[in-house]
Amino acid sequence: MDALELLKQDHHKVKQLLTQAKETEDKKKQRQLFKEIKAELEIHARIEETIFYPAVAEHEELKERTLESVEEHKQVKTLLREMSRLGSTSEKFKAKLKVLADNVEHHAEEEEEQMMFPKVRKLMNASELQELGEEL
Repeated sequence: MDALELLKQDHHKVKQLLTQAKETEDKKKQRQLFKEIKAELEIHARIEETIFYPAVAEHEELKERTLESVEEHKQVKTLLREMSRLGSTSEKFKAKLKVLADNVEHHAEEEEEQMMFPKVRKLMNASELQELGEEL
C-alpha cells in the first residue's frame, strides 16, 4: 500500500475511535477507548516523524509543512500525557478529549487535503510512495 493511503487509514481509524470516545457516557468504556487512541497516535506519530516526514522533507517545498506537523504532534503528545494523568472521574477529561479530537481532525485534514498529501503525490512517483509505504 502506498504511504499516503496507509497514513489516511491511520487518520481514519483514530478519528473513529475519538468519535466513539466522545459519544459514550460510560467512563470505563471511554478510558478503554482512550488507551487505544493513545497507542494508535503514539505509533502514528513515531512513523511519521522518523520515516515519512524525513522522506518528504527532502523536497524543499515540503520542509516547512513537515516542521509544522511535528509541532502539531507535540501538542497532541502533551494532551495525551495530561489526559493519562487525570483520574477517571475528572471533569477535565471530556474537555481534553474534545480538544484532542479537534487537534487530530485539524492535523489530518491539513495533511490529507490541503498542505501535504496532494503535494507529495505530485513530487513522488507511485513506486516511491509504495516503497515508503512498505517502510512505514
